[in-house]
Amino acid sequence: MKRLHEVEPYVGDALPYLYDGGYEEKLRVCNVFAFHLFNDGPGEMEIDGMKHPIGPKTLVFLRPNQPHAFHIDAKHPLSSYNIYCDLWDKENPLSGNRAFVYAPAPFSFETNRQAAMPTCADLDSLPSVFSLQSHPWLYESIVQLTRLFHDTFYYRDELVSGLMQSWLLGWYNAVHSRQPTDYRIVRLLAYLNENPEERASIDEWAASCGMKRSYFHALFQRETGMAPKAYQHKLLMRRAANLLQESELTVTAIADRLGYTSIHPFTRHFTAAYGASPRQFRLNR
Repeated sequence: MKRLHEVEPYVGDALPYLYDGGYEEKLRVCNVFAFHLFNDGPGEMEIDGMKHPIGPKTLVFLRPNQPHAFHIDAKHPLSSYNIYCDLWDKENPLSGNRAFVYAPAPFSFETNRQAAMPTCADLDSLPSVFSLQSHPWLYESIVQLTRLFHDTFYYRDELVSGLMQSWLLGWYNAVHSRQPTDYRIVRLLAYLNENPEERASIDEWAASCGMKRSYFHALFQRETGMAPKAYQHKLLMRRAANLLQESELTVTAIADRLGYTSIHPFTRHFTAAYGASPRQFRLNR
């Protein structure tokens, strides 16, 4: 069994496309992996007999030989970015000349490499439908990849396929990492990431989010998996580590910049977080 970082994609085609309810969007299978990123909605995507709604920035991931159909209203066509690729065979790729079989014909291909593909639990864990609304860099990367495929002359295969591999790893992280969705918490997290040394109280954070303290605390923990002050402490220690590595400030100056009244609690907190004192951390970086 292989891991996702061992996958070496080969992008055979990448293009913008407009779905308008035509015949070619009906029930079918493809012989390669396909990614369809829709800019807008509404619509429906049928995969293995189940229908999924299409909204803005909806990503659809289709495996080889997976039955699927696009249910798009001809009066409201949907634009998308489509990527077709091989994930295991770069020497003899199929995606450059992909093939489809439409119902009611038997869903089979003369050349079927699916059985010979290595198993990959990471790849199997990725969903068939996923929203990129909260992941702008993943959305922009697909747009950029599509443009590079058509605009690049030198080293196109290496450039585009390398970007596709990075994108896959980034998407895997987005799928399997906890991602806050409540806009009030997301807004506060963005502020804390920029200002981890901010010494506001939980009551002040709750007020800035327009919530009572108890509800804010519960929502924050549900969205991040951590208590508010524990989350801030993690950011504070990360900022301390960056300052120790990238600046010439003394440990005392760093403690002062991060809002500590004394070097001693700072040293104690940092040592607990990183297993080394600030001075040892700087020496052994």
